[in-house]
Amino acid sequence: MATGWAGDGAVQDQIDATVKDAIKRARSKLPTGPSLTHCEECDEPIPEARRQALPGVRLCVQCQSAHDAERSAAGYNRRGSKDSQLR
Repeated sequence: MATGWAGDGAVQDQIDATVKDAIKRARSKLPTGPSLTHCEECDEPIPEARRQALPGVRLCVQCQSAHDAERSAAGYNRRGSKDSQLR
């Protein structure tokens, strides 16, 4: 694919670099360090398997699920953006 002064694989190299950066950014947001033995919200014990699977885990499965649901609910205002596109 001809892209001016760019080399033949330049577009794919840029895509690969973008993906690598996104993976690096996502991994940097993962918790690290020692896991808690009990949930910091409800004080229920966190299973050993969960603590080994996710280093730095601080919430039990139920509290983590509730936390994730709250975060995903605050998404885009799709109705507002659709209305603005129709005008």
